[in-house]
Amino acid sequence: MKEFNTLDDFNFQDKTVLLRVDINCPLAKETLEIEDDNRIRQIMPTVKELLNKGAKVAILAHQGRPGDWDFSSLDRHAKVLSTVMGKEIRYIDDILGEKAVSAIKSLQSGEAIMLKNVRELPYEQEKKTMEEHAQSELVKVLAPLADYYVCDAFAAAHRAHCSLVGFEAVLPSAAGRLMEKELNALKNVFDSPAKPSVFVLGGAKFGDSVKVVDRIISKKIASMVILVGLTGNAFLKARGVNLGKPNEDALSKEVTPEALAEAKKLLTEKGDKVLLPYDVAVEMEGKRKEILVGELPLDYPILDIGKGSIYKFSKVLYGAKTVFMSGPAGMIEKKNFSLGTKELMIAVTKSKAYSVIGGGHTVGAAEGFGLVGSFSYVSTAGGALETYLLGKPLPAVEALKAAFKRGT
Repeated sequence: MKEFNTLDDFNFQDKTVLLRVDINCPLAKETLEIEDDNRIRQIMPTVKELLNKGAKVAILAHQGRPGDWDFSSLDRHAKVLSTVMGKEIRYIDDILGEKAVSAIKSLQSGEAIMLKNVRELPYEQEKKTMEEHAQSELVKVLAPLADYYVCDAFAAAHRAHCSLVGFEAVLPSAAGRLMEKELNALKNVFDSPAKPSVFVLGGAKFGDSVKVVDRIISKKIASMVILVGLTGNAFLKARGVNLGKPNEDALSKEVTPEALAEAKKLLTEKGDKVLLPYDVAVEMEGKRKEILVGELPLDYPILDIGKGSIYKFSKVLYGAKTVFMSGPAGMIEKKNFSLGTKELMIAVTKSKAYSVIGGGHTVGAAEGFGLVGSFSYVSTAGGALETYLLGKPLPAVEALKAAFKRGT
């Protein structure tokens, strides 16, 4: 059942559109030059379609957070977008002042501008309701200049920020093509996945891992969950394995005793749905050495899964019909310890499964291995993906739903 409008639902010819995107990119610390323009390329379909349909587009976006080193102007982003689009996207060094208002009013059909970093507004990142944000200066100044609001910022959809949820309260609103694709891909994985469905969860953070694993097993979203990386190590410890001092120390910084107790309880109740490594790769005198989990503890850091675990997990992945992967299996920055991540990804791409990968490090690894094009879908999101995994509502998506229910 339809829950929000898309670009198919409005006539954009000669109409002014406020387009909120997430082009928050990795920057070089010394020069602030954009190092990876993937997020900029991902919004191209929406920008192109709006311009081809005769819209006048004013783009709202952010880069970094106030006080952080990567909090910067969007002039470089506008140049990159202009290059990849083959069409000038003018940068306006203003958000809601006379310069911005004049630039929006003077837009011609098929033209686009990019406004100043929206996070320069002191209230942009405040967590408020749609209605509260609708009373902000940003919405009160810009909304009367626009006919429609389009949100294509899925990667920021977990934030109830002003430019993400305020305009939906007062303007006819739609999801952009990237937002639409992200939500459709995740619905295929979470709402009605073809079975067997296998989730591979790893990375160097533990966070809400137990809650995620518990939810996807309890809701019968996942037929099997493969745990690798720090998450896999934490569950091994919960199972009673002594990992050795370097690994125990690493876990103590990320994993609370309460979380370990929850992991132990989960393994007791639902352990038949969880696969853990049975061999690991450690760094010993600068070299990769593989040992069985039963040979632990060792005073060397665990940096990857072993070949036995790769074989075991790959067999499960080959037989899957749906696969979701988030988080590397090892320290991919070191070539000797990227093997587990690479081989699991290859197994996914060789299967006939509908496959989705997400998270910055996972996508970066896939790009490095030349495998990005082999997955069914590659998500741009990080925090929004984690929120979705937990089954929590995404404020920007809920705002689009509210606008749809309102009939606009």
